Formats: sequence, structure tokens, C-alpha cells
Amino acid sequence: MGGCVSTSSRSNGEKVSPECLGISMFCRKRIRRTFSDHAVALKHLSSIPNRIFTNGKSRTSCIFTQQGRKGINQDAMIVWEDFMAEDVTFCGVFDGHGPHGHLVASKVRDVLPLKLMSTFQSFESKGAGDCCNEDPQLEVVDPDKDQVVDDKMETQWRESFLQSYKAMDKELRSQPNLDCFCSGSTAITLLKQGSDLYIGYIGDSRAILASKDENDSMVAVQLTVDLKPDLPKEAERIKQCKGRVFALQDEPEVQRVWLPFDNAPGLAMARAFGDFCVKDYGVISVPEFSHRVLTERDKFIVLASDGVWDVLSNEEVVDIVSSASTRSSAARILVDAAAREWKVKYPTSKMDDCAVVCLFLDGKMDLESDNEEERTFSSAALQRNHSGNAAESDDGHNSEPSLQRNTTVRSAEHNDVYKQVVAEADQETAVTEDQKWSGLEGVTRVNSLVQLPRFSDERPKP
Repeated sequence: MGGCVSTSSRSNGEKVSPECLGISMFCRKRIRRTFSDHAVALKHLSSIPNRIFTNGKSRTSCIFTQQGRKGINQDAMIVWEDFMAEDVTFCGVFDGHGPHGHLVASKVRDVLPLKLMSTFQSFESKGAGDCCNEDPQLEVVDPDKDQVVDDKMETQWRESFLQSYKAMDKELRSQPNLDCFCSGSTAITLLKQGSDLYIGYIGDSRAILASKDENDSMVAVQLTVDLKPDLPKEAERIKQCKGRVFALQDEPEVQRVWLPFDNAPGLAMARAFGDFCVKDYGVISVPEFSHRVLTERDKFIVLASDGVWDVLSNEEVVDIVSSASTRSSAARILVDAAAREWKVKYPTSKMDDCAVVCLFLDGKMDLESDNEEERTFSSAALQRNHSGNAAESDDGHNSEPSLQRNTTVRSAEHNDVYKQVVAEADQETAVTEDQKWSGLEGVTRVNSLVQLPRFSDERPKP
């Protein structure tokens, strides 16, 4: 259930304070402060150890994103190890849409983890008195004690996810320099604490688990549900709020959300951050939440934006990651496979952006000998994206360079190299085993938003 957080030194020799590490899961007499109160403001995020948000790897994960053919890459991702405590890892994938979707996704990537941390610490503070008044020398013999603690922890994390998502959307609404009226982002966030897995998500990004069955074969277990407007519960809520749900004639497989008085914006998801033009008409930012206890049979988790799931099934993703030559290259290989499938399945459509996080549950990555391949790949990516030329998309046309893509942050020692780049770039449902989730269901090959609201003067009278 967590571990103690001390002011121990990191590998780079820099002393990290309790404010930067978070608060222990156990009751300790120490000053409780949040990131937003002290040193770790948003401008300092890039210098936090064990936090990666651009193409690369960590001790237990690899992440990779690739721009599609719709313009600037609007996907963002993060892995934050030692999040609050040494046995806690936070992962997330965020898929932006609309004219400022890339800015919304980046903002959520940076701010949401801090809000989640602060909210959980607040819950811990409220219950700290009873915990700290207990005699530590008294041994607990109640066999139901552990279950009570587990249930309490799940409740705290559930409420923390709900409140932090609410606070995140509220902050986006109040941003003076970020227009989220017709722009937004999905979010799939995962927190691994020991063997406990807590997931909160909105939108149509997805998480799957690769696990061994009784025959020792690798199987895919879907951890989340794609929250699209065609789900009965989602559609009913939207219609009750006077929003409309229907598909365009030229893409009958894509159900979208429309304003009651205009054929706009055509949002291809039922929940999202931002998108305030349809927040009064059924689109919400309330996350679905789930808790799962991991076992030794569980091997790795994949989080990805819908650009991957539109063309690859859960089983195909597990097979690709399992067969990767090195763990550090698994995310990149998966994105490459998705790019190939886009060309085969939808040769006349614009490939969507793809972002992938692969989290290996045994806590191991590649051997030292595998690092040379990663260094070679990273060097090539840096040279390609930090040169004066724009990156070239897969259709041969020059596309807008994305400053926070295709760079690698592996450790605290390397973070300083990328601080300037980062500074410029920073301007509910459980899945049962018999359910089949096709990667083509709700495919958004055209755009997440069909058009911006026009708001014609002729609106229906109440």
C-alpha cells in the first residue's frame, strides 16, 4: 500500500525535498505541502527526476508519439515514476482535438498529475489524526483490517480522480490565454501503486493489459471502454441535455455529438476536457474509474490514443509489443505498425496522430547492451527534429515541426538539454470477457471535430 518517502538523494546527486517527492502513504509527522504551493511550479516540471513526456524510456516504460497527416501532433503522453512514493508510477495519454487541441493536451499532461497528487494528499490529511494516534507498537490482529485499508485506499483514489478531473476542466475554462471553447482533449490516466492499479479516463483513448492465461499464452484484457457517443448510456445523457447524436451520411460508422440548434461541432467522443461549446449539451469531463489488483500473470500495460486502436486490435497490439526486439523500442515499433496499417486499410484517409505508453509490470527494461540502439535512434530523432528543416510526414510533404516531439528525456542529467525546447512548446464501465471491442468501431478517420460551431441566429424557441 505504498511506501515511505524520504529526502534521499537521487542518482544525479541532487537532494530532493518532500515537496517534490510527495507525501508518504503512511502517517508521518512532516510538513505537508503541494507542488502548486512551492518549488514545483509548471516551469520546473522538466527538471523533475523520473518524469518523461517525450519519446524515450524510463526504468520500467517506453513512450513514443508520431505525427499523423492532419497537421501538428495533438497527442501528449507522460510516465512519472516515483510519483508521490517510490513504488508509485503515473502514466497518461492525452489526445487533443480542435484548433488548440495540442495546447489543451499538453496542459492536461502537465497539470492533471499535480491536481491528482494534491487532491489525494488532502484526503490523507483529513484521516491523518486517527492514524497517527495509533500506538505503532501494537500489532494488528484483525484479519479484516487489510481489506478495510484496501477499500479505504480505493475510495480515496476514486474521489481523487473525480475531483482532480473536475478541477482540471474548471482550470481550462478559466484560462485567459487558452481558448478551449471548440478545442479539447481525451485523457487516460493510470496509477500503479505496488500491485494495485487505479485508472481514470475520459474520451476514446484506451488501455489494455497483457496477461498469461492458464495455457501460458499471452492474452489481451481491455481495461477501459471507448467513451464514444454511440454507447447507450452516453447517448442517453447527451439527448437528455438537448444535444444530438447522429452520424454523417458519408461516414455512417462515426456517431458524433451536435448542438441542438446547429450542425456543429460533430465531436466524435462523449467525454472530454474542454469543448465548452457542448458542455451544456451532455459532453462531460467526469472520468470513469476502475481498480484492479495485478498478479504475477500480468506482464505489461499499453496506453494509446485512438490513432492506434482505429487500425489495430487489442490482440495485435499485445503480439507486437511482446515480439519487440527490445522493450525500449516496443512503443516505437507499435506506432510504426499502426502507420503501416493506416496506409493499407485507409489509403485515401489522413492518418491520425499516434501516442503509446508501454509499462512493463516486472519493473525491468533492457540489458545494458540494448542501450546503444536507443542512443542511435534518439540521436537520429534529435538531429531530424532540431535541424532547421521541418519534419517530413509519411506522404512526403513537409509538416509543421512539433517542438516537444521526437526528443528523449531519460534521466535528470539529460533534462537540462531539453528545457528550452519544453519552454517554447509550453506557450464507467467494466469490460466483460465476452465483449469484443473492434478497433474499427467509432473510427475517427476524418476528424474528431467536423467543424466549428457557427451559432446561427435562428435558434428554436423554447
